[in-house]
Amino acid sequence: MRAVLIGGSGATGRVLVQELLKSAEFTEVIVLLRRTVFDEQPKLRQVIVDFDRLQEFEQDIQGDVAISCLGTTRKDAGSKEAQWKIDHDLNLQFAALAKKNEIPSFVLLSAVNADAESKIFYNRMKGSLEQHVKALDFAQLVIVQPGGLIRPNTDRLGEKIGINALRTFNRIGLFKAYEALPVATVALAMVQAVQSCKERINVISVKEIKQLAEISEQS
Repeated sequence: MRAVLIGGSGATGRVLVQELLKSAEFTEVIVLLRRTVFDEQPKLRQVIVDFDRLQEFEQDIQGDVAISCLGTTRKDAGSKEAQWKIDHDLNLQFAALAKKNEIPSFVLLSAVNADAESKIFYNRMKGSLEQHVKALDFAQLVIVQPGGLIRPNTDRLGEKIGINALRTFNRIGLFKAYEALPVATVALAMVQAVQSCKERINVISVKEIKQLAEISEQS
């Protein structure tokens, strides 16, 4: 299989690219990036793109599966509007180009509680994206919804505090549906989901992410 991916420079994306390269199931991995991130490898093709003109790189969005790990924070983006443009609009544009190029399978890294009708901005943004990607009608759609991401060596103070608090609750059996997972676990699950998920639309919960990652580690 050939995979094409955006969001490869992020914490989850970096691990995911390495897992795709290690997998015998994938013969080529195409990563759309703002700048070169990875060392050269035989199966890897890094395409440097201007994401403000993503449509001009349509010819590079080819393969058997398209995957998006693209995302940012409001702080890094600078505003809600800027975050929406990256997390929602760019992801949707990538998905639409993948569909136009007849890529049958799409994998989207989303978040738990994604809901297009939510009053919470982040949940509404993720839910709107899910809704619009579903409407593209891929032959196979996998939506992965972690409760939180544990990034190695993160410098985001709010993230550290939130993850530590969530872990404390998880240890006493609370909020298990929101359990924060290492990005490596999520990446493994995303690779495995392409091979394991049989429904047309598959929404993968925290529990199912852990199960898929375990299958991947055992195979």
